[in-house]
Amino acid sequence: MALWALFLLLLLQPSFLLKSSMANLEGPPTYKTTCFNRSQYLLLEALKDPANVLQSWDPTLVNPCTWFHVTCDGDNRVTRLDLGNANLSGKLVPELGRLEHLQYLELYRNKLRGPIPKEIGALKSLLSLGLYHNNLSGPIPPSLSRLTNLKFLRLNGNSLTGRIPRDLTTLPNLKIIDVSNNDLCGSIPTTGSFYKFNERSFENNPRLKGPELMGSVNYEIGC
Repeated sequence: MALWALFLLLLLQPSFLLKSSMANLEGPPTYKTTCFNRSQYLLLEALKDPANVLQSWDPTLVNPCTWFHVTCDGDNRVTRLDLGNANLSGKLVPELGRLEHLQYLELYRNKLRGPIPKEIGALKSLLSLGLYHNNLSGPIPPSLSRLTNLKFLRLNGNSLTGRIPRDLTTLPNLKIIDVSNNDLCGSIPTTGSFYKFNERSFENNPRLKGPELMGSVNYEIGC
């Protein structure tokens, strides 16, 4: 069940918001929504949106399908979030993982910081994850290997660290992966779906030591 209130937080939740109390309110049956306590809407003013791209996101409206940059299917379920190059800042929130019908999560070329929530791995319908050219840090969550419908994974141009999770090689539909221009370490996987990707997908990671030999288990080199 899609939680439209996540969009009210703009997926960029200030730390003090986590300390606020939450309450569930049932919306009209058509949308089957669950929302946060109404008082938390005031916290929207604390979010940084200098380009005012979110001006249509009216918290008094039950249906998020009327908001700009949000696309829904015929059943009013959110399937796309297109906020690339919007000059937004803040952090991704774990609650993103509850948008089970989301197919496209495009938040590239912003100023997002902090880790990629492991909960994104619960987006079973996701086809494209575009988080490139932000300030994201921390490891690539192995839970992304649960995105079995994923075709495009673009995480380049961040400050991600750690190894490339070997779990990602099991993604059956992956057509494009780009983790270049980060600070990843170890070696590049060559098994599973990764056999078809060339080194350009992994370049400019100073501590990444190149493709691993077939059958090699020594993938912690340089970490």
